[in-house]
Amino acid sequence: MRYIPVVFGVVLFIYGLIDCLRSEPADVRSIPKPAWIIVIVLMPVIGVLLWFFLGRPRYSTSAPAAPWTSGPRGQSPSGRPTQFTAPDDDPAFLRNLEVNRAQKAEAERLRKLKAELDAREARLRDGQPNPHPNDETKH
Repeated sequence: MRYIPVVFGVVLFIYGLIDCLRSEPADVRSIPKPAWIIVIVLMPVIGVLLWFFLGRPRYSTSAPAAPWTSGPRGQSPSGRPTQFTAPDDDPAFLRNLEVNRAQKAEAERLRKLKAELDAREARLRDGQPNPHPNDETKH
């Protein structure tokens, strides 16, 4: 039972340190991020509590938007988007989708042309005349 506070302190220290390390430097409040790391390491419990109350980045006070919701996209001070957009609202996604469709259509067209060419070559090898007079090649 007397180990519980020690275990709690160690877990709190590790969580606070990892949280500080993973936060964006531009989002950290009060003092610079390297200073927060030093404070947390030198004063484990007090430093972590100070980090949570004074230094940790404040994110939106409302509930965070789900990644699949759409809406206006802003920029955080670190340059990351603050809200996600649905794939069908994302111009880059739609552009890539159209490029993929065009590539698949072109691949299908080329596959059909190759099949026709292979069929013509097979008929010529077998000595059969071309069924279409316009398809004859002129020498």
